[in-house]
Amino acid sequence: MRAMVARSPEYSQKRSGAYFTPDDVSAALVGWACRHPADRMIDPACGDGQFLALHPNSVGIEQNPVSAHRAIERAPGALVHEGEFFTWALETRERFECAAGNPPFIRYQTFKGEVRRRALSMCSDLGAQFSGLTSSWAPFIVATAGLLKRGGRMAFVVPAEIGHAPYAVPLLEYLIASFSMVHVLAVRKKLFPTLSEDCWLLYAEGFGGKADSIGMTVIDEFVPRRMPAKPVMTINLEEWRTVWNRRLRPYLLPPSLRGLYAGALADPDTHRLSEFAAVGIGYVSGHNDFFHLRPSEAKRLSIPDAFLQPSLRNTRAMPDKQITKATVENWKRRDDAVLLLRLTRDDKLPRAVRSYLDSVAGHEARQAYKCRNRAPWYAVPDVQIPDFVMSYMSGRKVSLVRNAAGVSCTNSVHSVRVRDLRLAAKLLPEWSSPFVRLSCEIEGHALGGGMLKLEPREAGRIVFPSAAALDRAGQDELEEAISLLQRWRHYDD
Repeated sequence: MRAMVARSPEYSQKRSGAYFTPDDVSAALVGWACRHPADRMIDPACGDGQFLALHPNSVGIEQNPVSAHRAIERAPGALVHEGEFFTWALETRERFECAAGNPPFIRYQTFKGEVRRRALSMCSDLGAQFSGLTSSWAPFIVATAGLLKRGGRMAFVVPAEIGHAPYAVPLLEYLIASFSMVHVLAVRKKLFPTLSEDCWLLYAEGFGGKADSIGMTVIDEFVPRRMPAKPVMTINLEEWRTVWNRRLRPYLLPPSLRGLYAGALADPDTHRLSEFAAVGIGYVSGHNDFFHLRPSEAKRLSIPDAFLQPSLRNTRAMPDKQITKATVENWKRRDDAVLLLRLTRDDKLPRAVRSYLDSVAGHEARQAYKCRNRAPWYAVPDVQIPDFVMSYMSGRKVSLVRNAAGVSCTNSVHSVRVRDLRLAAKLLPEWSSPFVRLSCEIEGHALGGGMLKLEPREAGRIVFPSAAALDRAGQDELEEAISLLQRWRHYDD
């Protein structure tokens, strides 16, 4: 997201979350944040100095020494510190009128170790409690805000995850509690055409104050001259927290659709999926190629049927409506690798199974991370027989398929186990209705490549409206809302 020129593995572009910011975007952010030439601006991850060059009275921090040198050359009037931002922020006594930039987007798997510990500790002291699943950009923004003078302003490029990610909630709550104005600009057309990640813009003003709402502007394409002086939409905080589960994504919809959805939620005869079913992930084998056998392999190895469990490996193998015995037989006729080697701690293993476990493939599999951290290594945990399976990542629609054949499933799909048979029988036939499909779009979130991703908790929030709510819903309006959210996740691009 920010500029980066180094080629070493330590400072690779992907690892450091660094990409060039379009010139018109950086100019708009700096132009908004810096009101006077004397304003002191900070960019917490300045890259090659793109933002610093737009306002010479600036300070930039950059851990990549090559980029830091480029920043010094590009913005000779600025002060550039080479080093890790959170360490610098803890030590500096300088405070700033404004901040602007494009913080690195590093997911939690890479944002780790002492840097993450220091970042999360600093944010906690400032009042933002992030979990260990937080991506780097959110702590960067909180820590930067903590360096502002009273009344200060900041403007940042942020991932569109600010509209839906659970870790964005502590950030937004912190901004609301720390600034008199918070404004999110949602941009549908990608600011970074080469990235799968969508980006929005964040503005905050009046550090030391407290916002009574969130401003939001929804635009199709970023055009600097159309930068709104004031937010187009004022989001009520109570509604945002209660109705929309602290997510901004629903505000991409027109008010009439949000009103319809909120009205359905208020109806006592409306239900969420979690009220009558539990949604979870399937099992994690630890080494899929070893634990999933083709029927021809199982026969050649003489593995008894008692230790083989038919399993749905991924959504590509899912039929439209239900998995039947005929479905499983078709998998077997194609000789697909769908037979899970299902062993337990207490099983007395026959010679054929022991021979397979002691094979070259078995010795390779037991070194895999999940396998070597469980005892015994060959016993795959959490193998369930769900009532339904649900697609984890979807294109046009989320699939929910009845498991009439008693297969298990991997974590590539969701396992759905019904708790209330009566309510499930009443509501699940509405799965393909426009309202439920719209609910999938609202409760899920966009993933790269135009896909819709539903985490188990998000899937549990899918809404099945009351009959009265359905009567109020216009089918054409619902279908247009579905298409709108699909355009925002670039499904048709």
